[in-house]
Amino acid sequence: MQALVLDQPGDVRTIHPANIAQPTPGDGDIRVKVAAIGLNPVDYKLAGRGNPAWSFPHVLGLDVSGTVDATGAGVVQWKTGDRVYYHGNLAKPGGYAEYAVTTAHTVAAIPDSVSFVDAAAVPCAGLTAYQGIVRKLHVSKGQSVWVQGGAGGVGGFGIQLVRALGAMAITTASPGNADYVRALGADHVIDYNSEDVVARIMEITDGRGVDAVQSAVDADTADQGIAVLAFGGAMTCIAGLPAMTEESFSKANSVHRIALGGAHQSNNRAAQDDLGAMAAELIDMVAQGTVQSMVEQTISLEQVPEGLARLEGRHVRGKIVAILSS
Repeated sequence: MQALVLDQPGDVRTIHPANIAQPTPGDGDIRVKVAAIGLNPVDYKLAGRGNPAWSFPHVLGLDVSGTVDATGAGVVQWKTGDRVYYHGNLAKPGGYAEYAVTTAHTVAAIPDSVSFVDAAAVPCAGLTAYQGIVRKLHVSKGQSVWVQGGAGGVGGFGIQLVRALGAMAITTASPGNADYVRALGADHVIDYNSEDVVARIMEITDGRGVDAVQSAVDADTADQGIAVLAFGGAMTCIAGLPAMTEESFSKANSVHRIALGGAHQSNNRAAQDDLGAMAAELIDMVAQGTVQSMVEQTISLEQVPEGLARLEGRHVRGKIVAILSS
């Protein structure tokens, strides 16, 4: 089968096309004929550092949508032809290929009204936001949430989820993305280049602070997140942890580390099952029109290295999806 492979850890531009053997599903696995695959920052990060579990050449790509092509022993919930999507195991070969294998219990069905392209845009960024806002922070109506980096994938899904839950969404973005994040549902947009973000959030919340923070940029912005949390507030951290001070403890703040794909490497079957459950819940929101997939660009498989390089430059809005088949 045709695939994009990485011969050794390095720059994403070294990923190249190759003809490799088609994977075979093991017990409890399914093989998926890949229709589309979403690009994510984790791909270029993994390409650069590698993983001890990999053998080379290695196929990257975590966010897959397509049709079930074959099932392994013990699989009863899926059959050939089913439309599915999933967030894959970063320790195993991924989806930048014609076919990919994954565990049957971590995938979800794609509703008929949702395209493969839209589904492929959801898993990594969407489920990261969903796990944080719904599973960890338990955001509810009337609360206030600072969603950092609103123009990015995790940020964009975060804004939409906050609004869907009836909470107030505050986000940070560059002026060029202000209208974009407002269209996603942001109630307040702060220019992190020219404004004092902490002071502005305290002004918006009348000095109380926010109930929750989705921190998705780095450790410095995680520190800002702690600074603006109200008493009893909580935050999720994706790209860096804050420094917890005495003041943080006195405000009874809590911090949740989000490591979505870690469930695959764990022995926690409930956490693995929840990957599939969250995927089912979130794709239903996409089908209902409550959440947009935010696809900004579609490309071919051969254009993936270039697309990942653009992501690495950190100036991509929304999601990029590669199309392999219809």
